[in-house]
Amino acid sequence: MAREALAASSDATLNSIAKKAGVGQGTMYRHFPSREALLLAVYHQDVRAVIDAAAALLDAHPPLDALRLWFDRLASYGRIKHGVAGAVEAATRADLSSEYYDQVIEAITLLLNAGKNAKTLREDVDAEEVLLLVGFLWRIDNADWEVRSRHLLDLVMDSLRR
Repeated sequence: MAREALAASSDATLNSIAKKAGVGQGTMYRHFPSREALLLAVYHQDVRAVIDAAAALLDAHPPLDALRLWFDRLASYGRIKHGVAGAVEAATRADLSSEYYDQVIEAITLLLNAGKNAKTLREDVDAEEVLLLVGFLWRIDNADWEVRSRHLLDLVMDSLRR
């Protein structure tokens, strides 16, 4: 419920989220003493879901399609993070660069290796370079986020194709 409320409005309060979830304010504050604590919990779940999606996408799709679908998931995470960045900038600043960095790199490597083995992706690119390439996802303004992120991800995919 919190994720949906935050996606709908970056200004969602703990009280409004508690009301939508059908729980009392006291219950919400016992689990999340601040709005930032709730945002961090949502971010941790979201990053974990993005990381875990890599293998599942490869099981269900050809490598090139799996990589693009994974980028789309990463973009959705980036959009939500961007929308509430002001409220949790200090708390989430290092989420991909420290705690989850190695795991994100492993997920990208898994996808890249599958594409390289299928001869659909360039051999000369590594996961750290790809993460740098998609870093724009956290800097796109919300007004044109969907159109611009889709176009820029298409450009990234074009640059990775063999």
